[in-house]
Amino acid sequence: MTAQQTEADAFTREWQQWHTQRESALTDPHGFLAVTSLRWLDTEPSRYPDAPGSWSTGSDGVSVHLGAGEELVVDGAVVRGHHRFGVIPERASVFAGVGGAVIEIAKRGGHDILRPRHPDHALRVDHVPTPAYAPDRRWVLAGSYLPFDTPRPVTVGASVEGLEHVYDAPGEIEFETSDGSTYRLTAFEGSGPGSLLVLFTDATSGVTTYAANRSLSVSAPDEHGRVVLDFNRATNLPCAYTDLATCPLPPAENRLPLAVEAGEKIPHERT
Repeated sequence: MTAQQTEADAFTREWQQWHTQRESALTDPHGFLAVTSLRWLDTEPSRYPDAPGSWSTGSDGVSVHLGAGEELVVDGAVVRGHHRFGVIPERASVFAGVGGAVIEIAKRGGHDILRPRHPDHALRVDHVPTPAYAPDRRWVLAGSYLPFDTPRPVTVGASVEGLEHVYDAPGEIEFETSDGSTYRLTAFEGSGPGSLLVLFTDATSGVTTYAANRSLSVSAPDEHGRVVLDFNRATNLPCAYTDLATCPLPPAENRLPLAVEAGEKIPHERT
């Protein structure tokens, strides 16, 4: 076996491990496939069939009134009667346990929401692994990070009609494809220190990949601003699987005219 073949096998094996980890996170007992409803809270207390208590929100944040025999576990402590979760920051979530389920209390697009997550939900139980393009080194592209002088607030749409998200964009990523074409993508802050996140669509969107969006995590730039875009690891957002998500859409400049034939495809849940 040649060194080149050994390297190719290692590349494929690492991608397969990544894809397996992705599926494991997706099918977590309390992951997005377990979400049974999306509730928009307001000042009028409301009860829901998949969550105990009567829920409302106001200037002092989210509250629940638990009836006789109802309880939640919050931060490891059992709560009964009236419980105040307080003001939830934008894009934050807190979780309360009830039996084998959890209740997500969150804020998205300035609205307080409730998302119960039940492990026995059919969407999770019946999930078939997400199809994906075979890993291909041609879609591992070198890029340059071009930081803005100061982060720029960028308003994007959402998978829920009428909802908007505002993210601070620290800069752009410029990259070149094999045919010599150059593109730039607006980048948002990633989950790790210095890391970046790109939301995008391309010519495969709505054909072989999910129409609304895909995301790509990018490791922190090196001291020269160099980054690597591995489109083999382009992932679906939760809205690709369920209508109970509030995922952001890509900014207009991140709608690529080329076909990125790499990464995750349209989930079976949408076909």
